[in-house]
Amino acid sequence: MSDQPVPLLDLKAQYAAIRDEVREAVDRVLESQRFILGSEVEALEREVAAYSECEHGIGVSSGTDALLIALMALDIKPGDEVITTSYSFFATAGCVTRLGARPVFVDVEPETFNIDPCGLEAALTDRTRAIIPVHLFGQMAEMGPIMDFARQHGLFVIEDAAQAIGAEYQGQRAGSIGHIACFSFFPSKNLGGIGDGGMVTTHDPELAERMRLLRGHGAKPKYYHKMVGGNFRLDAIQAAVLRVKLKYLDRWTAGRQVNAEAYQRLFREVGLAGDGDSPYPVVLPRDAGYGRHIYNQFVVRVAQRDGLMAYLKERHIGSEVYYPLPLHLQPCFAELGYREGDLANSERAASEVLALPIYPELTGDMLACVVGAVARFYDGKTV
Repeated sequence: MSDQPVPLLDLKAQYAAIRDEVREAVDRVLESQRFILGSEVEALEREVAAYSECEHGIGVSSGTDALLIALMALDIKPGDEVITTSYSFFATAGCVTRLGARPVFVDVEPETFNIDPCGLEAALTDRTRAIIPVHLFGQMAEMGPIMDFARQHGLFVIEDAAQAIGAEYQGQRAGSIGHIACFSFFPSKNLGGIGDGGMVTTHDPELAERMRLLRGHGAKPKYYHKMVGGNFRLDAIQAAVLRVKLKYLDRWTAGRQVNAEAYQRLFREVGLAGDGDSPYPVVLPRDAGYGRHIYNQFVVRVAQRDGLMAYLKERHIGSEVYYPLPLHLQPCFAELGYREGDLANSERAASEVLALPIYPELTGDMLACVVGAVARFYDGKTV
């Protein structure tokens, strides 16, 4: 099959299918002239909390601010330590550092890219206050042993569910297991807004009230400040659009799952991936089998990654590296004392992973085009 342009993500295709509903929702907010918090945000909070099987939802300004407000609500402060994964978006650890606390990095499982619970014990000190497991690429971390460890040592658990709305672990939804969970509505997410936005969820009414205060400079009533918070409020226009999209989320997730199954079949058919001990240039993502994978990304391990990425770009096929440098090797964390080789699985993932298009509007021909281009790159190459 000849190459055709296949973008990594096509938000225009999604918008075309729901344009009238989105414009009606935006017009509703414009007519109300209520742009900050208000009834649209309150409705979205109820709907996302119910979808995530949680008692409380608090809309905030971004996924990053969701992490920050969660840490603030738990009173994480200078000198505290928070255990998390090195293989994640920067905000996971950056928010810990912004509060003067220290991120302590644990390696990932090589097949799921999620935090390895076996590394928690070695990371524990008398200064440890919390764990942030990241549900990476749409698959939840192994929350059972993580929660057991946290209960044993009196630690808080903040789920970084920025990429995992609707994912499940043993029948429990992302956002319903830890003490607090954090979601992102960045436009590229499975549930994405028309700008930045996020949400925190919790079962704890006291934590919920504390986070509501923190997102509005800690004021209640207005101009009377019980604590020092920040401006972490969600815009009403974002909430209105997200309410439209939430109705379609399960349908879109099913489309992503169908596309993931098609990739698995097509890569095996062309001989690029398979089971057994024989070497293959493409290692397909592994479904851990303990819950619902929502495929926020479809991330493969590949030989000659940078060459393949350049080859695809020349043919107008989108791909992306999530993430090219693990957090423990980022220059801004040099003072933490980590060295290359400390977290081997994270470092290897950073050098081998490549995300391919997975959005639900992809056609069968587009999927075949992606796989065909990858096959032609490896044709005759030694890998």
